[in-house]
Amino acid sequence: FGQNFLHETTRIERLVDASGVTEGDLVLEVGPGTGALTEVLLDRGCRVVACELDHGLADLIEQEIVPEAGGRLTLVRGDCLERGRRLAPAVREALGGKPFRLVANLPYQAASPLMAELAMHHPDCRGQFVTVQKEVADRLVAGPGGGGYGTLTAIVQAVAGVERLEVLPPGCFWPPPKVTSATLAVRPRADAEVPEAIRASLGHGDREHREAFARFVTGLFSKRRKQLGSILGRDRAWPAGIDPEARPERLSPEELAASARLVTAEFE
Repeated sequence: FGQNFLHETTRIERLVDASGVTEGDLVLEVGPGTGALTEVLLDRGCRVVACELDHGLADLIEQEIVPEAGGRLTLVRGDCLERGRRLAPAVREALGGKPFRLVANLPYQAASPLMAELAMHHPDCRGQFVTVQKEVADRLVAGPGGGGYGTLTAIVQAVAGVERLEVLPPGCFWPPPKVTSATLAVRPRADAEVPEAIRASLGHGDREHREAFARFVTGLFSKRRKQLGSILGRDRAWPAGIDPEARPERLSPEELAASARLVTAEFE
């Protein structure tokens, strides 16, 4: 599956330190690979749910690490996402509805959909501390008008704060990838920290409202070069501070949420 395994112990330790996990905490690790990060988490006293798609690597984890984990490691075989979007039922069952943190060297193809899913639809996820492709990290930390600012950015930043921790050169991995990576901290905002426009647009946290917001943002950014008024219609009472001549890529997550309240039409 083209995984690249983070092998530098110092980098792994720093990622775990940033997560703030302590003894007894529940951690979701997606793509444990050969188990280097898994072993550090277990050494810290964490309970780990490790989800691995590669059968050979899952066999390795089961044979070499599970027997030494004292019952604190649950291995889930298969994709972490159901139909590419929702957290897989086997993973949800293993987590048991308990608060957890994602700490992982994420497979590149799973990173964006998994991080958006956890940020938007899993309030029991108390933070994501991950290694991802630097391009994904650049998108997640981008501000309005920035080159990487888009759907993923707006969806995640609407409900979470995103911090780049460090950039990792290819030599930190085996085999070395052809791209640079970065570690990120994604911390959910407390309800009091979420702007009113976003709270109103996302409803009361139900999946239907949040998916509607995500579709709205996706629709706007599919026409990102057009003016907002051209997309939504100019004959509206626009919220204060929102210019109908602005392009979607110039709107903050709060302004996007306020715009979403103007319309009920779904975007293709």
